[in-house]
Amino acid sequence: MAAGAIGGIAGGIVFGMLMATMGTLPVIASMVGSTSAVVGFGVHIMISILIGLGLTVLFGNSLLTGYGRGALVGLGYGAIWWVLGPLLMMPLLMGMPLFNVDTIALMSLMGHLIYGAILGLVAVRILAHRA
Repeated sequence: MAAGAIGGIAGGIVFGMLMATMGTLPVIASMVGSTSAVVGFGVHIMISILIGLGLTVLFGNSLLTGYGRGALVGLGYGAIWWVLGPLLMMPLLMGMPLFNVDTIALMSLMGHLIYGAILGLVAVRILAHRA
């Protein structure tokens, strides 16, 4: 579980920096009734931890066995969460159109891929160190 949480934090920090430059953290904050970028970053990190835990619970012992595989699994996992998060769940929660792929959504895809790769790599490192 530590591998997923720490990997989620690491990937979430890097992705959060991208979100800050794009100005999208207040949108994340709006999910909890705020407009603060700081609150948005906190919400984003909490989501990043939960998603990171999901990766290691689902695939930790079977697919996160090397850095190459960890990066690829992380990339795929990040892409899945791009579809589930900003294209499906967030629009549902906020009354926005579903599956709207625009420039912001494509930047979000890049962030989710970066997040996933970092998550996978950090998780592999931690899992290998504990073995």
